[in-house]
Amino acid sequence: METAVRRQTLADIVRRSAKRTPHKPAIVCGGTQWTFAEFDAVCDRVAAGLAALGVAKGSRVAVLSRNSHAFAALRFALARLGAVLVPINFMLKAEEVAYILRHAQAQMLATDSGLAELARAAAALETAVQQFVWLPSEDSTEPVAGMVSFHTLAATEATPPEVDLASGDLLQIVYTSGTESSPKGAMLTHDAVLWQYASCAVDASIASTDVLLHALPLYHCAQLDVFLGPALYVGATSIITAKPTPDNLLPLMARHGINSFFAPPTVWIALLRSPLFDQTDLRALRKGYYGASIMPVEVLRELARRLPDVGFWNLYGQTEIAPLATMLGPEDQLRKPGSCGRAVLNVETRVVDDAMKDVAPGVVGEIVHRSPHLMLGYFHDDERTKAAFEGGWFHSGDLATIDEEGFITVVDRKKDMIKTGGENVASREVEEMIYRLPAVSEVAVIGVPHPKWVEAVVAVIVVKQGQALAEPEVLAHCQQHLAGFKAPKGVVFTDALPKNPSGKLLKRSLRQQFDSIFA
Repeated sequence: METAVRRQTLADIVRRSAKRTPHKPAIVCGGTQWTFAEFDAVCDRVAAGLAALGVAKGSRVAVLSRNSHAFAALRFALARLGAVLVPINFMLKAEEVAYILRHAQAQMLATDSGLAELARAAAALETAVQQFVWLPSEDSTEPVAGMVSFHTLAATEATPPEVDLASGDLLQIVYTSGTESSPKGAMLTHDAVLWQYASCAVDASIASTDVLLHALPLYHCAQLDVFLGPALYVGATSIITAKPTPDNLLPLMARHGINSFFAPPTVWIALLRSPLFDQTDLRALRKGYYGASIMPVEVLRELARRLPDVGFWNLYGQTEIAPLATMLGPEDQLRKPGSCGRAVLNVETRVVDDAMKDVAPGVVGEIVHRSPHLMLGYFHDDERTKAAFEGGWFHSGDLATIDEEGFITVVDRKKDMIKTGGENVASREVEEMIYRLPAVSEVAVIGVPHPKWVEAVVAVIVVKQGQALAEPEVLAHCQQHLAGFKAPKGVVFTDALPKNPSGKLLKRSLRQQFDSIFA
């Protein structure tokens, strides 16, 4: 097996870390703790157990599960068999899960106790799923009847089969959110993900001395492949939890001496607003990361003030690029507020017009990329693959500006740009202005149908606990500081904004909820 001599796949990285630091803690989740040597051995045994069930190179295995040590082990066990991971958003309905199972042609579905009913209901909707695997979690250790137990797989005494793996083999199919159309399955190879790990280690400073807390869903490529994978790659310690709430996260940070933590802006905001925040020992924390959506500049300033010893990184990308594309480091956070930085080590990024020419500084264009991180294409979707790579670059769908130093600032998703009275309004610009009001905890700006303006700007606001804010105050503030057509035509107050498990605001839900307020 000639290729094995110089092989570089995801199957190899945990084994290498285990040989370097066999006794160092690798994975901690609830009452489970594995050293790197133990984790490597578990991955081998689970791979052998899966092989006995018929999982082989190219088999597509879907995972519908919350975060756990078992999820992490299954991920690397599948890689050792050359099987293809298909992670699924556990907030989807049965019909939506079934669509992904059918499209990916998955024959095995791994799930946990809390999602077993959803998994079975989805699999029953004309899918090819023939086997279920039960995964334990930090809270649930009792297997679900009728499913192959992870414990059984992990107790296998056989060794996994030798598989002829290559770096260009398909590793995973990750489905996009499907906000504009049916979900697309981004096909990512071993080398795409590993080139991305190298970019993460270098540009996001993920190091062997880190103790990382993984709280955002592992089905999402950011937590799985920007943090958990690179942490195991460099030999860092990973604490895994399925509960991204302040009451759970802050005690975990203190108990484990967490020095590295990633969360979307919504979770950072929740931590800041928690009564536990100022009572928690966060002296170990040195690295803070955010992504998934744009961090409001005012919140960034508050983080810098209340966590003065923490350096912050803004990480930007998308599923199709495995997913890291650009990075804004700690030294530029306040110098370039709101920017997503510049391309990381193994990425080339431009901001272009419709003719694929670079835009001038300050002019809005689309972000496009070239990189070994990129997907092969969309699974069974040649038409959308061709459109995504038109002109020889990957089209992100994000609108942005670029400055003289090459720093990129995302203006909006194309689909979130509001066209009111013939003028384009970037929702982010209005949101940033509203965040300047001290009483605002969170805000989302959307466009809704309007009889005169076709689309009207509407601000949906969550007010900080114990404070008050009224619509006239918001409107006056915006009219004073923004062009008239950018100022909201209406303000809605709510207790919470809809978000997916990764913390990303679901503006589509808000547009549906408020689409008739001007009717």
